[in-house]
Amino acid sequence: MKKSNLLAFAFILISFNAINYSQTRNEENKADFTFVFCTDIHLETERNAVQGFTQAIDTINKLQPKFVITGGDLIMDALGQTYERADSLYNLYQEVTKKIQMPVHNTMGNHEIYGIYKKSGADTTNPEYGEKMFEKRLGKSYYSFDYDGWKFMVLNSIEDTKKSKYIGLIDNKQIDWIKEELAKTDSKTPIVISTHIPFITAFAQKYTGSTVANDSSLVVVNSKEVIDLFKGYNLKLVLQGHLHTVEDIYIDGIHFITGGAVSAAWWTGPNMGFEEGFMFITVKGDEFDWRYVDYGWQVE
Repeated sequence: MKKSNLLAFAFILISFNAINYSQTRNEENKADFTFVFCTDIHLETERNAVQGFTQAIDTINKLQPKFVITGGDLIMDALGQTYERADSLYNLYQEVTKKIQMPVHNTMGNHEIYGIYKKSGADTTNPEYGEKMFEKRLGKSYYSFDYDGWKFMVLNSIEDTKKSKYIGLIDNKQIDWIKEELAKTDSKTPIVISTHIPFITAFAQKYTGSTVANDSSLVVVNSKEVIDLFKGYNLKLVLQGHLHTVEDIYIDGIHFITGGAVSAAWWTGPNMGFEEGFMFITVKGDEFDWRYVDYGWQVE
C-alpha cells in the first residue's frame, strides 16, 4: 500500500475503563489552565442526590479549575413530570450550584426539556414548555465562549419529535450558527464542543454487539454533517454525556470523550463499572490531558 493511501485512513483509538489520557505524556508541563466537565448529575430530592452532588462540588472547588462545563441531564427530571416537580428541580439545581466557586457553563440534556412526554400532562401553550424552561432558567441552549486562546461551543443536541420522544440532532438553525461562528474563528484556534448526546460512541458495540447500530436517542443522527463543518479548523475535543460511561475515541485528530456521570447509575452506585465522577481537563498550549475523578461518593 502506498504511504499516501495509508495516511488517508483514520486512526481510531477507543479506550474504555480508562481513568486518564495524556497527549503530551509530560506531567511536568505546567498547565495553562484547567477545567471540569461534569455531566449527568440527575439532581433530585431523593436518593441522597443533593448530598452526592454537594460532595462532587466540594471536590471540584478543591481542584480549583478555571470554569466548569456541565454536560446535560442536570435534573431528574422535567420530561414527564408536572410543572411543579420540574420547577422545584430547576430551583434546586440553581440553589445547589451556587456552591461552585467558578463560572459554570451549562449544556442542556434531554431531562431538562419540560413536558414533552404525555404523562406530564403539560400544556403545550405554557411559556416554559419544552426547551423554554431551560432557556428561561439557565440561559441559551447553544452558545460559545472563549478562554485563553481556546474556543468552546456548547450545543443543543436534543430534538423534540412531537411524538412524546426525543432524538439526538443538531437542527438547521444551529448548523447556520456554527457556520457563522467558524467564519469569525481563526483556523488555528483550538476548539472544544460540548454536547449532551454523543456525536460518536462505541456504546452499542461494546454492550450489545459489534454489528448493532446506535439508536437515534443515543447518538446525534447528523453528527457527520456537523463534524464536517469543522474541516480546516482545529477541532480538538468533543465532550459528550448521556451514556453514563467513559470513552475516549480518537478519529482524525479529534477526541470524542464521553464523560461518565456525576450520578453514576442514577445515584444507586457504579454504572457498568464506572464510579460517580467527572472529567478534569488540563490544557497546555493547544494540547490537553484528562482524568476521570472519582470523588468518593458511597451509596448509603
